[in-house]
Amino acid sequence: MTVSTAEVDEAPEPRATRPTTLVVTAPSLDDPVANLGADGFGGVLGRRARLPRGRATMAFLLLLLTLLSTAVGIGMREPCFKSSWTGGGNQQYTHMCYTDIPFMYQGRGFSQGHVAYYSTNPNDYLEYPVITGAAMETAALLARHVPGDANNQGRWFYVFTTWFLLAFAAITVVALIGVSGPRPWDAMMFAVAPGLMLNGTINWDLIAVGLAAVALLAWARGKPVVAGIFIGLGTAAKLYPALLLVALVLLCWRAGKMKSWALCLAGAAGSWLAVNLPFMIENWHSWTYFYTFNENRGADWGSLWLFLEYSPLHMSFKPNQINTLFAVLLAVSCVGIGLIAWLARHRPRVAQIAFLTAAAFILFNKVYSPQYVLWLIPLAVLARPRWRDFLIWQACEVLYYGAIWMYLVTLNTPERGLPQGGYDTAIAIHIGGTLFFVVQVIRDIFDTRRDPVRAGGFDDPGGGVLDQAPDVYGFRDLLEVAAVPSQSRPAETAAAGESGDEEGEAGTGALGTARTGAGHSDEAATGSGADADAQQPDTAS
Repeated sequence: MTVSTAEVDEAPEPRATRPTTLVVTAPSLDDPVANLGADGFGGVLGRRARLPRGRATMAFLLLLLTLLSTAVGIGMREPCFKSSWTGGGNQQYTHMCYTDIPFMYQGRGFSQGHVAYYSTNPNDYLEYPVITGAAMETAALLARHVPGDANNQGRWFYVFTTWFLLAFAAITVVALIGVSGPRPWDAMMFAVAPGLMLNGTINWDLIAVGLAAVALLAWARGKPVVAGIFIGLGTAAKLYPALLLVALVLLCWRAGKMKSWALCLAGAAGSWLAVNLPFMIENWHSWTYFYTFNENRGADWGSLWLFLEYSPLHMSFKPNQINTLFAVLLAVSCVGIGLIAWLARHRPRVAQIAFLTAAAFILFNKVYSPQYVLWLIPLAVLARPRWRDFLIWQACEVLYYGAIWMYLVTLNTPERGLPQGGYDTAIAIHIGGTLFFVVQVIRDIFDTRRDPVRAGGFDDPGGGVLDQAPDVYGFRDLLEVAAVPSQSRPAETAAAGESGDEEGEAGTGALGTARTGAGHSDEAATGSGADADAQQPDTAS
C-alpha cells in the first residue's frame, strides 16, 4: 500500500490567490497513519469516490465523535457518581474518576445559595474567573431544585455542568472545521483525542477552549473585532486565551497588519471589561481572589517546579521566587518565539505561533492540572496536523493522567500507589512529550516542506488578514543584506544607500527593491505567496 505524503523534496509555493473551489484533503491520501488505519473504515479514498457536497455530513460525523469521546469521560466517572464522590478510601483515584466539579458545589457555598463573587465570607471566595463562575452559578441554580441532600445535589451539579461542557466541546470541533480550510478532517484529532476523553469533565476548561476556538474562527474569517471579543470572553473563563493576542501581534507586525491587531485588542479589552467590571465594583476582594490565589500558590501538581523539588536536585522555590522565574522564562520564551516568527523564511501560520506561546505558558506554569492539555489540543491540531506526532504526544499525556491519580493514592496509603520517583518520571514524560511536539512545530516553520498545510500549496487558511499577505517587516531581510559582500552588490544598491532619503521617498529600501508594489523579490518566499502588486492596506474591521 502506498500513500501520498506531503513531505516531498520541494514544497509548492503558497498560492497567490485562493482557489475558487476548495479541494478537501483526504486523510487517507495525505497522512501515513490515517492511510494505515483506513482499511478498517472502508479503505483508502478512491479516484471515483463520491464525496458529499458541502460540509454538513462531515460536521455531523465529527460532532458525533466529539460527543461520544466526551461521553466516554463522563462514563468513567460512574463509580464516583454512584457514591456522590464520597466513597471511602482512594476510590476516586484508583478508579480514576476524580473531578473538581462536585466538590465546588458544597465547598464554595453554592449548596447554601451563595452567589459567586458577592459573598463577603473569604471561605466562599471563588478561585475562577467570572464566566466560569457564571457557569457554576447556573448549574447550582438547577441543582438546588433537585430533591435530596447536598451530596445528591452535588451529583446533579456535575450533570448540569457536563451539559455546558458538551456544548463547548461541540462548538470547538465546529470551529476547527472552519479554521482548517482545505483540511477539515484534521478536526477529528480533537474529536477522538484521548486528552478530551479523560480530561473533558475534570474542570470547566472546555468553556475557555470553545471560546478561544471561536476567536480563531472569527480571525480566520477576517473579523478581528469579533475575534477579540471572544478572546476577551475566553480570558474571562481561563487566562490562557489572552496568549492568542501575543501570537497575533508577532505575526501582524511582520505583515504590517497592526491595525487589525489593534482592533482585536480593543474587542478583547471591551468584552473582558464588560463581564468583569460589575464584579470588580461589587466586591473587589472576591473578584481578585482568582489572581491572589494563583499568585500565592507554590510549586503544584505536574509542574516543572515540582519536578525540580522532587528530583535529586531538591531545588525548592518560594511562591514569590516562582512568580519571578515564571515571568522571566515566559518573557524569554515569547522573545524566542518572536524571533522564530520574524526570522523564518516563510511567515509562520497563526496556529503554529499560538501553539508555541501556549506551550511555553504551560511548561513554566506553577501547576499542570491534567485538563490543561485541552488548551493545547485544538492548537496542536491546527499547528501540526499529523496523526503520528499527535498520538505520541497524547500517549505521554495519558501516562501522566494515570500517574497523578496513582500517586495521590500514596497520600492516604503510602504502601500502595505510585511512589514519588515514579510520579517525577511521569512529570518528565509530560514535559518531554510537550517539547517533542514543540520541536515538530518549529521544524515545520523553518522547513515548510514538512508542514502538511503548506505542502498543499496553501499559505495560512486560519490567518485571516494574514493569509497571503506580503511581508512588510522582517529581520531576515537584514540578515540577507549583511550576508552579501559589499563589493558584489549592484551599483544602484550602493547609490541607493548614499541617497537614502531620496530613495526612501521613492519607496525603495536598502536592497534597492520596492517595499510596496511590484519588484520586492522576496514576496513569494515570505509565506504569503501573494503577487507583489496585490498588497492591500490593512482595512479589516
